[in-house]
Amino acid sequence: MSSATNNSEYNYKVVRQFAIMTVVWGIVGMGVGVLIATQLVFPELNLNTPWFSFGRLRPLHTNAVIFAFGGCALFATSYYVVQRTCQTRLISDGLAAFTFWGWQAIIVAAAITLPLGYTTSKEYAELEWPIDIAITVVWVTYAIVFFGTIMKRKAKHIYVANWFYGGFILTVAILHVVNSMEVPVNLFKSYSAYSGAQDAMIQWWYGHNAVGFFLTAGFLGMMYYFVPKQAGRPVYSYRLSVVHFWALISLYIWAGPHHLHYTALPDWAQSLGMVMSLILLAPSWGGMINGMMTLSGAWDKLRTDPVLRFLVVSLSFYGMSTFEGPMMSIKTVNALSHYTDWTIGHVHSGALGWVAMISIGAIYHLIPKLWGKAQMYSVELIHGHFWLATIGTVLYIASMWVNGISQGLMWRAANQTDGTLAFSFVESVENSEIGYIVRAIGGAFFLVGMFLMAYNTWKTIADESPAKAKAEAQLA
Repeated sequence: MSSATNNSEYNYKVVRQFAIMTVVWGIVGMGVGVLIATQLVFPELNLNTPWFSFGRLRPLHTNAVIFAFGGCALFATSYYVVQRTCQTRLISDGLAAFTFWGWQAIIVAAAITLPLGYTTSKEYAELEWPIDIAITVVWVTYAIVFFGTIMKRKAKHIYVANWFYGGFILTVAILHVVNSMEVPVNLFKSYSAYSGAQDAMIQWWYGHNAVGFFLTAGFLGMMYYFVPKQAGRPVYSYRLSVVHFWALISLYIWAGPHHLHYTALPDWAQSLGMVMSLILLAPSWGGMINGMMTLSGAWDKLRTDPVLRFLVVSLSFYGMSTFEGPMMSIKTVNALSHYTDWTIGHVHSGALGWVAMISIGAIYHLIPKLWGKAQMYSVELIHGHFWLATIGTVLYIASMWVNGISQGLMWRAANQTDGTLAFSFVESVENSEIGYIVRAIGGAFFLVGMFLMAYNTWKTIADESPAKAKAEAQLA
């Protein structure tokens, strides 16, 4: 075994830390999600306190799932992939450790301030200015570690996964700094540096590209490493993966205005966002097809390998949600879908089906290797987790599709005699109750799967494997 592939050559400590916290924050974030989903069926679960109200817990849920669960998965996998593909250790163990502890401190700060009502009210950017500054410091350190490691690489070629990770790191930094420009009033309150339609435009330039780069480009980096690794096959078309990268980052940045159809934003900006969203379908599906075709000659592995199932099914949901998004950006479709639960269903087909599933698959791939085990403690538990996650996701998004389309149709229905609305808003809420019950059940399924993952991870780490199994894992 060459020194380039020797585990002692790499910093796996920080990867282990982020991998464990991915599972922990997944349970926390999804647990809050199930709670607020259940509150829409049983409002008394807010315990008649402001701290447990939907309005305060909902941003806690989105921040915990996106930045705590998803963020830790991205840190873990990017640190692992950049070391393995560059055949060199992280440029600084101290700075890598700082990113871990700094990110955890930011998450804890969010978990304290959001239920207390300290918020900028900007979607996915609710945290107040002191925490925004801390995020910037940690993120710049992350960029130094990642790109510094690439600069000292031993391999001449920069593997495509690192292009996606690098694009995600740079773009998220710009998005965060520009959107978080604010004027502090005191330690816990600030006002945006922008106003009116400009503020809305910058917010959704940030908001949609947080989806495009934090929740898509970064996880595509994950896909381009872990799908070929788990399948034991090379990437179907490396040339297509490079085209996918440049097309995606060139187009995604323009799509944000489709969140502001029928608002005060100039009509030309709305139309530009719609057109760029439709064009975005091409690179998105190009990447999905590239990932799927990587399994050519290895499809039989899906019968026995639940980790590969997670990775491949996540690609299916990626393809579905990246078709649905451009379709919903069309103004005539958006007139029906906007402000309804259809949007919630779309978001979660990407969040649960794509982001969570590929993260789970990648972490299942990593855990045995990071702790020198031959495999996870229980493959059967991974099978169970896969079906809980898949069924939970389908229940969730199907219920929201039905709710959303029903809501859109009820809101626009009018009496032919006098043109008054046929239904009151309260009637549309009452009609949505069954969908909310199904959504809560679907979310609970997904959450139970995360508990299975936590137990399986704990047993895998605690299990004393023989030296032979450890050696086999190191050579894998």
